[in-house]
Amino acid sequence: MKKIAVVIPCLNEELTVGKVITDFRKVLPDADVYVIDNNSTDSTAAIALKNKAVVITEKQRGKGIAVRKAFRKIEADIYILIDGDDTYPAEEAVSLLAPILDDTADIVVGTRLSRSANSKFRIQNRLGNIFFKQTINTLFHSDLTDILSGYRVMTRDFVKRMQILSKGFEIETELTIMALNRGFRIVEVPVDLRPRPSGSNSKISIIRDGVRILSEMISLFCYYKPLSFFGGLGLIELLASGLFWFYKVNGDGPHAFASTFSIGLALAGLLSVSVGGILHVVTRRFQELDQRLDLLNDEIHRTG
Repeated sequence: MKKIAVVIPCLNEELTVGKVITDFRKVLPDADVYVIDNNSTDSTAAIALKNKAVVITEKQRGKGIAVRKAFRKIEADIYILIDGDDTYPAEEAVSLLAPILDDTADIVVGTRLSRSANSKFRIQNRLGNIFFKQTINTLFHSDLTDILSGYRVMTRDFVKRMQILSKGFEIETELTIMALNRGFRIVEVPVDLRPRPSGSNSKISIIRDGVRILSEMISLFCYYKPLSFFGGLGLIELLASGLFWFYKVNGDGPHAFASTFSIGLALAGLLSVSVGGILHVVTRRFQELDQRLDLLNDEIHRTG
C-alpha cells in the first residue's frame, strides 16, 4: 500500500487549518497529515496538533521555503500539496490521486481554470493566471490550463529530484517549469476553488508576488533554455542594428554616431548568440550528467 503524505504549508491559518486536516482525514483516513508552520503568530500550530497532525516548524517565512523543508523532511510514496486556507476541496483528492496510482502521471495539478471547473476568482487573479499560463505555454511548448494552482499530487520520484530554490508563492511556477523541462508527466484534473471564509485573509500581494513569479519564469527560462533566451535576444539586437544602419546611415542622420551605434548593437547581438550557444552546451552536459545520476540512483534502488 502506498504511503501518502498530505503537506499543508501554513502561515496564520487558525480559522481554517483544523477543517482542512479534518476533511482530508475523512477522505484519506490512512494518509499522514503534516502542517508546515511557517512561523505563524496565531494558533495555527496548536490547532494542527489538537487535530493530530504532525507539525514541522519553519522559522523563515516563505511558502517555497516551507515546501522545501517539507520535501526534505517527509518520507512518503505520494505527496499531496494543499494550501491551509480551505479554498481547495479535499474530496477531490481521490480524483487527483488516480493518475498517480495508475502510473499515468508524475504530477497531477488541480486546475481551477478548466472549462469544467467553477472556481471563484477575483478578476485580477484570473487575469494574472491567464497571463502566466500563456507565457509558460509559449516558452515551454506546453498546453497547461493552470500554472499557479496550490493543489498538487506528486510522486516520490518527482519530489526527491526537484531542487527547489524559490522562497515564496512562485514555488508553483518553479515546480511546473521544472516538471516540463525534465520531462515529467503532468496531468490536470478540474477542481472548484472556493472563496476564503470570512475573517481569513490572503497572504498574496498581487503586484509584489506577480513580479516575483514573472522574474522566476524569466530566470528559469534563461537557465533551462539559454540558447533560446540569449539567441533570441541576440537576433533582436542584430535586427535592430540592421534597421538602424539602413535608416540612419543610408538616410540623412548623423553618420558617425549612427554607424558606431549600429556596430555596437551588432557586436552585442553576436555576443548574445555566442553566450547562448556556450551555455546551451554546458546545460546539455549537465542534463546528461543528471540523467546518468538518475539511472545510477535507480540501479542502486533495484539492487538494494
